Amino acid sequence: MAFIDYYKVLGVDRKASQAEIRKAFRKLAKKYHPDINKDSPDAKERFQAINEANEVLGDTEKRKKYDEYGENWQHAAEFDAQQHRYKESGGGFNFGEYANFNRNSGNSSGFSDFFEELFGGFASNRANRGSDLKTNITLTLREAAKSHKRIIEINGESIRLTIPAGISDGQQIKVKSRGAASRAGGARGDLYITFHITPDAEFSRQGNDLYTTTSVELFTMLLGGEIIVPTLDGNVKIRINKGSDNGTRMRLRGKGFPIYKKEGECGDLIITLRVKLPKLNARQEELLKELQAAN
Repeated sequence: MAFIDYYKVLGVDRKASQAEIRKAFRKLAKKYHPDINKDSPDAKERFQAINEANEVLGDTEKRKKYDEYGENWQHAAEFDAQQHRYKESGGGFNFGEYANFNRNSGNSSGFSDFFEELFGGFASNRANRGSDLKTNITLTLREAAKSHKRIIEINGESIRLTIPAGISDGQQIKVKSRGAASRAGGARGDLYITFHITPDAEFSRQGNDLYTTTSVELFTMLLGGEIIVPTLDGNVKIRINKGSDNGTRMRLRGKGFPIYKKEGECGDLIITLRVKLPKLNARQEELLKELQAAN
């Protein structure tokens, strides 16, 4: 893309004051406004160029960056970072001076060509690429355990996503080319999504394993038997061994949390057994005392 000299667009000197720039902009904007020049096919394009020039030169900070970096002023921070790394590696080239040399000599291509040669296309690709965007999505534990589709709104645009089962709290994924559009006709930026998983009332998660606690009748713990316990896929029946202790842990293989991007594979479900003490009637209390005495 050809270099546009914003000073020439507004017809002002490079040393012009901010007041002179504002005055020139108002005069040209009035002269080339599309409503006044409806029969001129070039008026709209000229008006847009005048607005763009004023947006940069009319802002002190933007103008400072433009004076140093020319057409690449929006990426000044990236170039400064590259310059810093280059100097640390033993180089001493001043990128700002190189930018000024090419801008003043009318050679706008040399600047990006130099960076492409030195950094493998970093500058030219980044200069034309749209900005990356970031957003957050909150899921319940059970939502995170199932692959599902979701539509999110980013900058007024609806984006349909397929969220894979097994997402972790704090996990970030990149959706390529769904960031901001490039103003220079380059590729779109990327979208980064960070997921947050809300706590579940029934299950806690550690890695791909799930943990839960279930109450078991005293007599079932003493004599053995079967109980029903919940899993993410529904209730299952398990066998309690006779004489099980309070706090006994049982592991159900493959009944835990889905493993991210490994379809059909899950962690384990660890169940902690807690004794549920019964309310005794008179006869049961009498029998229990007899048992205590015999013991």
